[in-house]
Amino acid sequence: MPTLMIQGCTSDAGKSTLTAALCRLLLRRGIRVAPFKPQNMALNSAVTEDGGEIGRAQAVQAVACGLPAHSDMNPVLLKPSSDCRAQVIIQGHSIGNLDAVDYHHYKRTARSAVFDSWQRLAAQYDWVLVEGAGSPAEVNLREGDIANMGFAEEADCPVWLVADIDRGGVFAHIVGTLACLSASEQARVRGFLINRFRGDLALLQPGLDWLEQQTGKPVLAVVPYLHGLEIAAEDALPQAQAAGGAAAFRIVIATLPHISNHTDFDPLRRVEGIDCRYATPGKPLPPCDLLILPGSKNTIGDMQALREWGWDAEIARHLRYGGKLIGICGGYQMLGETIADPQGIESQTNEIKGLGLIPMRTVLESGKILRQRHGVLCAGGAAVRGYEIHQGRSRVNADWPSLARLATADEGGQGFEPEGVVSPDGQLIGSYLHGLFDEPEALQALLRWAGWQGDATAIRDPEALLEGEIDRLADALDAVLDWDKARQAGLIV
Repeated sequence: MPTLMIQGCTSDAGKSTLTAALCRLLLRRGIRVAPFKPQNMALNSAVTEDGGEIGRAQAVQAVACGLPAHSDMNPVLLKPSSDCRAQVIIQGHSIGNLDAVDYHHYKRTARSAVFDSWQRLAAQYDWVLVEGAGSPAEVNLREGDIANMGFAEEADCPVWLVADIDRGGVFAHIVGTLACLSASEQARVRGFLINRFRGDLALLQPGLDWLEQQTGKPVLAVVPYLHGLEIAAEDALPQAQAAGGAAAFRIVIATLPHISNHTDFDPLRRVEGIDCRYATPGKPLPPCDLLILPGSKNTIGDMQALREWGWDAEIARHLRYGGKLIGICGGYQMLGETIADPQGIESQTNEIKGLGLIPMRTVLESGKILRQRHGVLCAGGAAVRGYEIHQGRSRVNADWPSLARLATADEGGQGFEPEGVVSPDGQLIGSYLHGLFDEPEALQALLRWAGWQGDATAIRDPEALLEGEIDRLADALDAVLDWDKARQAGLIV
């Protein structure tokens, strides 16, 4: 089964992006390739074509392969709800919340799902490119491992090791990682990718020569630092996009302790003339024109934190002075009157009061809603699309206007149903729709609603941007990858 695994010396070494680049390079050569990550821990997820849930990075890699995302591409997804517990997603669907010890015992079952999914992909495609998780040097996690060398050993596939030179200490990272591996695992590492290099390669060359002599393994590529790359890290929050000038339209995203799917807001950050930033947890909310409450993996816990920080009073003040407010998914639930979790799905708190801005009650239930959606905004008819990932069922106890009309399959064919709400005074919006800002028409309409007066040409198409950035990344890798060494290191194409 032609399989290559990309592992990293550290988290955020560039595994996700370099795997995407390799996927695109193989696709360009007419090779049918699929991405795969055995186990992922992330709060940014996507809904797949088959109605499952996977890590966002694998959805991006699927785009690089020219494929729709499928739940087999990330058969184990862990979504932390606290420091010690996580919701466990197996082949796209939740099996409940487990603490670290319980999940360790569950790994044998998870391993079966991992190899079942990998074998299905390997039977359908010429190559499977596998992304590891974290680092294989985490020796405390080696027993029962399915994320790194545990998978590679059982799948009997070669491994390329990625190190980030921008962090410093790149040679120590590589040599130290190898030192933490067993003899068979060391032999499985067939070469190195050094990522995010800035400067004169001639000054680095003596170090590369030393590394190859010290380890007996080749440096396959030194990948340059790509400034402004718009392929986000898997979970790290992006830096603020300050537009500058007192007249800039200001958007603030409330950074909650368990914020999820922050990629929802990437289209906002990319609009020229908008100052879009994430609020500092526990600090006062910055003044803004539009405030956004994002999704959450622990809505009740984040609602409690919001109150402890005094953000409830600051949100009320923001509205009192004419600011606009959008709540998405968990943020939408917080806008209501109460949030109940009678089954302890996300929290041990049975019920909590929300902000009381929408006459709505939310109850968290065991069945998780996972579906892709499309339709139009009720005001103006702009096309909108996205996906739902939530366990809350919300009931609005008033005749408030709907935000959108979304397509739904019914017995009579194609119908439509209302989604989300707009307050009668037009000051706030609530929606379960992730990806609400992805369609340029919808983004423009929502920004106009919020008071933005900028030029519509400043709005970029996220799909075209992603394709362009994947190509840019692939071009950069193609220019520096030693294909002869790559073939010797296991990538036989």
